Amino acid sequence: MAKKSVFLFLGLSLIVMGVSAGGSKQQSTAGTSITMVFGSEPNTIDPALNSAVDGAIYLSHAFEGLYKYVDNGRGRAVAAPGQAAGAPRKTVNPDGTVVYVYTLRDNLKWSDGKALTAGDFVYTWRRLVDPSTAADYSYMIDMVKNANEIMAGEKDKNELGIRAINDKTLEITLTYDCPFFEEIACFPATFPVRQDIIEKAGDQWTFSPSTYISNGPYRLKQWVHNSYLLFEKNPNYYAPASGPDNLRFALMDDDNALLAGFRSGELDFIETVPVDEIPTLLASGELKIADYLGTYYVSINTQRAPFTDPRVRKAFSLAIDRDYIINQITRTGQKPAGGFVPAGMSDAAAGSDFRQTGGDYYSIKPADYEKNVTEAKRLLAEAGYPNGAGFPVVEYIYNTNDAHRAIAEALQNMWSTTLGVTVTLGNQDWAVFLDTRKNGDYSLARDGWIGDYNDPINFLDMFLTGGGNNNPQYKNSEFDRLIAAAKGTAVQADRMRYLHHAEDLLVGTDHAMAPIYFYTQTYMMNSALSGMYYTPLGYFFFTNVKGAK
Repeated sequence: MAKKSVFLFLGLSLIVMGVSAGGSKQQSTAGTSITMVFGSEPNTIDPALNSAVDGAIYLSHAFEGLYKYVDNGRGRAVAAPGQAAGAPRKTVNPDGTVVYVYTLRDNLKWSDGKALTAGDFVYTWRRLVDPSTAADYSYMIDMVKNANEIMAGEKDKNELGIRAINDKTLEITLTYDCPFFEEIACFPATFPVRQDIIEKAGDQWTFSPSTYISNGPYRLKQWVHNSYLLFEKNPNYYAPASGPDNLRFALMDDDNALLAGFRSGELDFIETVPVDEIPTLLASGELKIADYLGTYYVSINTQRAPFTDPRVRKAFSLAIDRDYIINQITRTGQKPAGGFVPAGMSDAAAGSDFRQTGGDYYSIKPADYEKNVTEAKRLLAEAGYPNGAGFPVVEYIYNTNDAHRAIAEALQNMWSTTLGVTVTLGNQDWAVFLDTRKNGDYSLARDGWIGDYNDPINFLDMFLTGGGNNNPQYKNSEFDRLIAAAKGTAVQADRMRYLHHAEDLLVGTDHAMAPIYFYTQTYMMNSALSGMYYTPLGYFFFTNVKGAK
């Protein structure tokens, strides 16, 4: 899932005064409340259309899938039955397909009190794979029978392998025994949505509490655009949240304002702080660091000259001093990335690590950086640009916060001093940046990906030809074949072999991106609060938080 940072939409003074960016009064809240910041104005809060971590956090409080994430008692999130009453009955057919039958909990309701049925999941999953929805995450359920054919326009969405046996019983047919299906059933794109609401309100259904009908522990109370999202406890949820009565997600950007807001007590939880404050906050213990299954990287547009040449792409990657970036800029325990799939992803053997097994595609040792630069210069000259001569001016686009800007400036300098090329910087607002990158209207772009579940395929299958999250516009039929083979077998050793070969092509041969580092997750939380839990996929959960005022 694409990682979103915080950007400029709301000044701290607006929160202090209780006035939104649009000039309206904030709605008063009865009961306890906490205020968190995960980003600026979200691009969408439609479960099918969201592709950012901040949006997933909002959705995970307002909606619930067949499975959900719960606290394991030690602050870590684990998958457990949600709208499903328990684990499914499972049948393996002679043709290799697998049928899951879920029984839903008793008396499930939407936030407006209407009964929730198995048919709601059928509608939702059909909508997800319907090409007209244009969901970036349609492929998330490509293990469901006929999903790929529907996404390709070869079959009707009603042929998807999901049906309601009755209001409480849901049958899902998979093309193979998917080892991570429980986590798929936790993923926001699979959360149920209401057909009657969407058909009546259309694209506007998410903008008003009257139409933003959900089924999770909280429901939308107010959305003041570019200011805040306010959620309140959902009285129709089957297990009322034990946490705060209200969750206020302030929509902010400026790292200095975030830290000031946290210091003043206006903000209870923030993720980012000014870069120059990091050492002090780490030393004091106020800034926490958590595990994060993600990779920060440069997307390289493989379809735009001069980056159509893999030698040029590799040269730009080798010219990056990853050690400098993590030690002088980010400084929160990140690890230099020698591949795309991050450390922490499981491999075939129990307890083994995909990154450790796959190794590095280039040296990430600080002592070898000069060797990397020498190779980068050789490759660029071989491609026809000795010492950068004749290389066109290209642009690197990013979206504002302190760290992104500092990394962009460092990359610009590295490419200039080592390769002799000119790279300009383009700083874009979040929504514009997303569209520019997604549409391939760029040469080089800041990018990041956080795992959607703990399996390396979700770091690789987004680069299938034509994939909704394939920002580098990567095209390789052999890569596509390897991903299809990995998805066509339940034998873990075979799956991992195919995936390693796929990454060999993506990063080792074609250099479709330049991985920089593997993420860590930073945050600061009001010390009076307890009960927050977290998954290394990047989701924080506040449904059990105690100590709110």
